[in-house]
Amino acid sequence: MSVSCGAECVVFLGCSRWAWKRCTYVGSNDSETWSLATHDEFEPVPRVCRLVLAVYETDLRHPQFPPDGGYRLNPDWVLKSVTYEQTLGRAPPYLIYVDHDRKEIMVAIRGLNLAKESDYKTLLNNRLGMEMFDEGYVHHGLLKSAVWLLNEESETLRRVWEETGRDYQMIFAGHSLGSGVAALLTVVLVNHRDKLGGIPRSKVRCYALAPARCMSLNLAVKYADVIHSIVLQDDFLPRTPTPLEDIFKSIFCLPCLLFLVCLRDTFIPEGRKLGDPRRLYAPGRMYHIVERKFCRCGRFPPEVRTAIPVDGRFEHIILSCNATSDHGIVWIERESEKALKIMRENKSETITVPPRIQKLERLQTLEKEHKDALDRAVSLNIPHAVSTADEPIEIKETDTEEPAVAGKGDTSKPKSESSSRGTNWDDVVEKLFKRTESGNLILNKESDTP
Repeated sequence: MSVSCGAECVVFLGCSRWAWKRCTYVGSNDSETWSLATHDEFEPVPRVCRLVLAVYETDLRHPQFPPDGGYRLNPDWVLKSVTYEQTLGRAPPYLIYVDHDRKEIMVAIRGLNLAKESDYKTLLNNRLGMEMFDEGYVHHGLLKSAVWLLNEESETLRRVWEETGRDYQMIFAGHSLGSGVAALLTVVLVNHRDKLGGIPRSKVRCYALAPARCMSLNLAVKYADVIHSIVLQDDFLPRTPTPLEDIFKSIFCLPCLLFLVCLRDTFIPEGRKLGDPRRLYAPGRMYHIVERKFCRCGRFPPEVRTAIPVDGRFEHIILSCNATSDHGIVWIERESEKALKIMRENKSETITVPPRIQKLERLQTLEKEHKDALDRAVSLNIPHAVSTADEPIEIKETDTEEPAVAGKGDTSKPKSESSSRGTNWDDVVEKLFKRTESGNLILNKESDTP
C-alpha cells in the first residue's frame, strides 16, 4: 500500500512539474538569448505587411479595410493584381508592385482563405518526406504553387527588372499559406538567377510573415541570408511541428490539437527531432516581435529580437489565448509598426557615428551569424547540412553581364501573358535532381548555378 501511494505521489509531482513548466512557458522565452534587431534591417517589414494586406482589397483607390495611416502606396505602380479566378486555385491571390521611390519590385501573396477549397487542396497536397528538394525536404503543395507562380510571372519580373536598369531589389512576401509559397519561390529563384536576367543574390529578399513550416532544417539555415521570417509573440503556426495538412484538418478544434502536440513533443528527445531530415521548419532568419510578459496584463512596447537558430527553433507550443490572434496579419502590421517607431526614436537619440559605418558593421555581423549557423548545423549532425567551406560559389555575388547579353535578344520579342514561351520552371526544378536506379531523387551537383 505504501509503495503504491509513493508511486502515485511521484507521478503526481512529475505531472504537476510538467504542467507548471508548460503553463509558465511564454513566447518570449524562445528568443530570450537573441540579439535585438536594428532599424535598418527591420524597416521593410511594416510596409511589406501593408502590401500583403493590400492583396485583400478589390480597389486600392477606394480601400475598404485600410490599416492605420493607409496603405501608403501608389495605385499607379501596381503592375498586376491577380485573384482566385485568375489563378484557377493553383496559387493564392497575389499582387505585383513596383516601388520606384525605394527601387523595389515586390510580389505579395495573401494568406489562407478558410472559405476557399483550393487553399485546402494546396495544404493537403503533402505527406511526410514526399518532396525532396536541394538535399532537403519541402512541402509538396507549396512548392508546386510556387513553381506555378514562377511559370506565370517570371518573364514579367525579368522584363521589369531589366527595364528599371537592373538596379532594383526583388522582394517576395507572404502571410501564412502565402509565406510558404514565397519562401519556396525564393529558394527556386536564387538557384536559377540566370533565368531572371542574372539578378544578384544580394538583391533578392523574402519576408515570410507568420511563416508556415515548409522546409527542412538544413534548407532553413542555408537560405537564411535571403529569407526572413517574422513571428509575433505566441503565434502557433511556426511552432507546430504537426504537418500543415493535419493542422487545418483540425482547424475547428485547434486548441485541443495544440495541447496534444504539446504533450506528445514532451517525450520526443531533441536529438531525434534534429536528426529527422523530413521534419519541416519555419524558413530563414527569424525576427521575433515580443510584446507581452509573464504574469503581466496588456501589451508592452514591442521589441524585435533576431537570430538564425538551429536548435531551439520555435520548438515549444505556447499554451496561450493569443496563439491564434498573434497569427493575424493585422496584428503583425500594427506591432511591427510600433516596434519600428521605437527603433527610429532610439536611433535618433543614440546615434554617435556615421550611419554608413553602422550599416557596414551590421552587415558583417549578419554574414558572420549566417556562417556560424551553418557551422553549428554541421556540428549538430543535421542531415544534409552544409558548412561554410562546402557552400557553393553562388552565394558570392558576381558580375552578371553575361546573362544580360544573352537576354538582350529576348527582350525585343513580345512575351505572352502566360509566359508560355519563357522558362518552364517545372523543368528547372527537375534539373536540380537526377534519379537513382531505385527511383530516388538526389541533387545533381552539375546543375548548380555558376
